[in-house]
Amino acid sequence: MKTPLFIFIVFSTLSLSSAQSLVPVRDTDGNIIRSGTGYYILPTTRGLGGGIKLVPTTINETCPSDVVQENNDLQNGLPLTFIPVKANKDGNIFESTDLNIRFSGSTACTRSAIWRIDQGVNGQREISSHGSLGNPGPQTISNWFKIEKHEDGYKLVFCPTVCNTCRPACGDIGHTIAKTGRLSLVINNTPLKVNFKKA
Repeated sequence: MKTPLFIFIVFSTLSLSSAQSLVPVRDTDGNIIRSGTGYYILPTTRGLGGGIKLVPTTINETCPSDVVQENNDLQNGLPLTFIPVKANKDGNIFESTDLNIRFSGSTACTRSAIWRIDQGVNGQREISSHGSLGNPGPQTISNWFKIEKHEDGYKLVFCPTVCNTCRPACGDIGHTIAKTGRLSLVINNTPLKVNFKKA
């Protein structure tokens, strides 16, 4: 009779510790972020730009694809949604779990508007909206991001674990000031500390 009780205790402990390790991401109102709901990604510190938006790569581009910050602190940018690699019944978004990030709202372009890591012309890894939804594996390794707690806010991280054989070069998402003056989102060593405001 002791063996079944021991097994029950072990599995209960494992289940409890697994559940405790899932920490939900919360918005500026203290509510848990939900998959499919639109949120503005905003810096926690004034003077570091506003929310996130799309801009054209070149003046001739009709569909904007570069992911940048608003230069004006007071601009919220465009709302985004988070789609986890493994959905849960409540639609909660948890820290340090793989997810796609997608611009929500209507667009005249056929492009997916899902974030992806691209190699920039200057060799820096930049964020674009050329990604694709779901289908975790080697072909989509550049499309997966994580939200992690960072000081009194959060940071966005590129360090996907959706492919066991892949070895991505992980990094935090920050911004850099381009020659044009825009704040391009890039992988660098200075993470942009953010919060999430429900749209």
